[in-house]
Amino acid sequence: SRYYREVLPGEIVKISRYDVQTLDVVPRPEGDPSAFCIFEYVYFARPDSIFEGQMVYSVRRRCGQQLAIEAPVEADLVSTVPESATPAALGYAQKCGLPYVEVLCKNRYVGRTFIQPNMRLRQLGVAKKFGVLSDNFKGKRVVIIDDSIVRGNTISPIIKLLRESGAKEVHIRVASPPIRFPCYMGINIPTKEELIANRPEFRDLANYIGADSVVYLSVEGLVSSVQESIKARQENENSLKTQKSRVGKIGHCIACLTGEYPVELEW
Repeated sequence: SRYYREVLPGEIVKISRYDVQTLDVVPRPEGDPSAFCIFEYVYFARPDSIFEGQMVYSVRRRCGQQLAIEAPVEADLVSTVPESATPAALGYAQKCGLPYVEVLCKNRYVGRTFIQPNMRLRQLGVAKKFGVLSDNFKGKRVVIIDDSIVRGNTISPIIKLLRESGAKEVHIRVASPPIRFPCYMGINIPTKEELIANRPEFRDLANYIGADSVVYLSVEGLVSSVQESIKARQENENSLKTQKSRVGKIGHCIACLTGEYPVELEW
């Protein structure tokens, strides 16, 4: 298979053995910018997906670089929980000039259908899902890059595991802003009450999850990381009349981060 092109928002496409035909494009209301879900870039999409002319992997790496500018820390190495935040962790490490080192490896023998034979194995929780590469970080200050912290109950046992295995310090850096609001556009985000960013524990999140520090990427940092290459491409195409009208009309839905929805909600 090879990449051909994206289906435009509102476009109906017919694909046959002969060609690709546009049957119709639902017109956008006058003046409304597009509102592509920014969380597709953060978490949902495969890293090799291409949206708006850019690869998701590259956007995630830029998010990591931006996070390093916004939230550097005195540390010895950068790592991640395998493996969705790896591009962001590599970007962070590159920008900080720190080595990217694996601290955990996934246990390939544990899947969703794996039935734990006794209570002890069930209680091990995260320890059965990951193996600890303790030689890589014993006595060192570790920065763990995560793509998002939604409820806050997944990262906590991982930090505990790293500390018990010899990590001197564990700093958490999150390559997206805190999720605070529900999504009414079809993405399954937990209720407001379940989101850690809305809970009292968020005021001292580092202490709550057992980290030395926790810093999230800013909303502005995420938006600029996503839109950087789109703007650059538009400027290159600025000589074309069809593109001139589009410049400045890049839009992304950031409602789950800010509560500003791209359309008026009817209740």
